[in-house]
Amino acid sequence: MDRDLISRARDGDVDAFSSLTEPRMRQLFAVARLIVGDDEAAADAVQDALIAAWRDLPTLRDVERFDGWLRRLLVRSSQRAAVVRRGRRVVEIRLVDDTDPSGRDDVAIVAIRDQLDRGFARLSPEHRSVVVLRHYLGLTQAETAEALDVPAGTVDSRLSRALSVLRAAIEADGRTVTTVKELVR
Repeated sequence: MDRDLISRARDGDVDAFSSLTEPRMRQLFAVARLIVGDDEAAADAVQDALIAAWRDLPTLRDVERFDGWLRRLLVRSSQRAAVVRRGRRVVEIRLVDDTDPSGRDDVAIVAIRDQLDRGFARLSPEHRSVVVLRHYLGLTQAETAEALDVPAGTVDSRLSRALSVLRAAIEADGRTVTTVKELVR
């Protein structure tokens, strides 16, 4: 099915390209959002990746690798957007869905998510990309290397470094919270 859509899109069929990319949009945006850290910049990154895909689709040699190729375009676009965004500080407020009757401690969940977000924000775009591809998308080392266009060993070293930075940020954040709590008492 995708093979036919890719072939038609290569020949300039906009509807085929839309049919090919539309089912992937939610995941493309989610990946870009995680790498960039901002909805507006993520939407721009997805748009840039899709424009590049439309423009360069005739050069795609192996149609079976369309998803990996599109992912690589998205990661590059997202990394560029993250570098541009780094100069700006965006304050984001997330609303908590209070309709969940599961009895979970929403305050604790929000605190943990906030702590992870702050740690994630300390990562470079390259490190965020490898974490997103490996842990959010669940790609293999080889698939991640292909998406990032780097050797497999680089994936491992970037992932190790990213997780170390995250761990240190979370530990430092935990010490800060403890210190603030002690001051309030």
